[in-house]
Amino acid sequence: MEELVFDFDMKVSAAILALTFAGIFSEHLHGFHRAKFAMLGAGAMALVGQYYGFYDYHMAIEVIDWNVIFLLGCMMTIVAIMIPTGGFQNLAVTIARYSKGRLYLMLALIGTAVTVISLLLDNVTTVVIFGPLIIMIARTLAVSPIPYLMAAALLSDTGGVATLVGDPPNLMIGSAADISFNTFFIHMGPPVIVAWVAVLIMLKFLFKEELAVEPKPWQEVEEIPITNKKVWYWSLAILGVMVVLFINHTSLGWEAWVVSAAGLTALLFASREIEMDHTLEEVEMSLLLFFTALFMLIGGVEHSQFLQYLGQQILPLVKSDLMLASIVLMWVAAVLSAAIDNIPFTAAMIPIILGLETQGINVSPLWWSLAIGVGMGGNGTHIGSTANVYIVTISERLARETGNPDMAITPAMWMRKGLPVMFVTLVLSSIFFLLFFDWFTAPVN
Repeated sequence: MEELVFDFDMKVSAAILALTFAGIFSEHLHGFHRAKFAMLGAGAMALVGQYYGFYDYHMAIEVIDWNVIFLLGCMMTIVAIMIPTGGFQNLAVTIARYSKGRLYLMLALIGTAVTVISLLLDNVTTVVIFGPLIIMIARTLAVSPIPYLMAAALLSDTGGVATLVGDPPNLMIGSAADISFNTFFIHMGPPVIVAWVAVLIMLKFLFKEELAVEPKPWQEVEEIPITNKKVWYWSLAILGVMVVLFINHTSLGWEAWVVSAAGLTALLFASREIEMDHTLEEVEMSLLLFFTALFMLIGGVEHSQFLQYLGQQILPLVKSDLMLASIVLMWVAAVLSAAIDNIPFTAAMIPIILGLETQGINVSPLWWSLAIGVGMGGNGTHIGSTANVYIVTISERLARETGNPDMAITPAMWMRKGLPVMFVTLVLSSIFFLLFFDWFTAPVN
C-alpha cells in the first residue's frame, strides 16, 4: 500500500478537528454547549472540504451513523414516557426504606439499581433519572448526597460497558464494527463484572467518613406511589420483550435501532393517553445533534485521509505485537477519555481501526480494548463521561440552592475518588484481557 504523505488536506482537516475539540472540551469555561461547537465544526469541515475538493455536504450526510442516532432517540423517548409514571421514584424510595438507615447498603442498592437499568437504557439516561431522587433521599435522611451521586455515576459508567446499549461509545463501536448485542455482552460482561465488584468495594473505603454518620430515622422517607401503573407495567413488559429482541436481533436480520423503534411504537399504542408533543419535549435533542455533527466532522477528517495516515503510523506496533498494541490502546483510550470525554475520542478512533482492518489486520481485540478503555477511563475525571458531567451539574445546583459549597462535587474531589477507581478497573481489565487474549482475538461477526 502506498505510503501517505501529510499533505495540505490532512493539515486543514486536522486543524478544524483540533479547534472543534478544543471548544467541546472547554465548554465549562466559555459556557457554549458542546453541541454548538460540534455543529460549527461540522459546517466548517464541509465548507472547507468542498472548497479544497476532499469533502462536501453530500458526503457529510452519508457518513452519519443513523443506527446510533435512531437507537438513542428511541430509547430516550421510551424513558421520557416512563419517568412521569412515578415508577422510578417508587423504586428509589423503596431501596432507601429497605436499607433501614444502613448507608453503605443503601449506596450498594442504589448503585446496583442504576447499573442494572443502565445496561438497557444507557448510563446517561439512568443518572438523569436517579440523580434528583438521590438528592431527595439524602435530604430526608440528613446525609451528604455526594457518595451516592458519585456511586451512581461510577458504577453506571463501569457497568454500562457491558452491553451494546449501555454507554454511547458502545453504540458507536458496535455499529461501526457490526457487533451484535450478544457478542458484545459475552465479551464485555465478564471483565466488567470483575471491575464493577471492585468499584463497589472501593466505594466503601473512599467514602468511609461520609458513610459512618448517623442518618435520620429511615421511617421518615415517605413512600412515593406509582401514579400511572398501566403505563409503568406496560413499559416494563415491552422492555422485557426488547431485551429478548436485542439478544436475537442478528438472527432476525434487524439493526439494534429497529428493536428500539418497535418497542417505542408498541409503547405508544399501549399508552394511548401519552401526548407525543409533550413526550418529545423531554428528549435530549442537543445530544442527538451533537452525535450527528460529530459524525459529519469526523467524516471530513477521514475523507482527507488524515485518519488513514495516523493508522499507518501505528501499523508497525499492531503488526509486531497485537497484544501489546491492544493494551496500549486501552490505557491511552482511558487517559484521553478522562481528559476529553469518551464520545469524541471514540468517534476519532473508529475510522483508524477500520483503516487497519482494510490492511488485513485482525482488529477484533482493538475493538474490545477501545470499549474497555473509553468506558473505564470515563471514571477518572468529572468530564470523562456525559453521566459524570450531569452528576456534577446537579451537585453544583444543590450547593447554590442550599448555600453550602460542600454539596458541590469539585473537579479535585472527583479526581481523588475517580482516579483510583479508573486505575484499579484498568489494571483488572488488563489482566483479564491478557489471560483471555485468544478469546478476544476471535472475529466479532
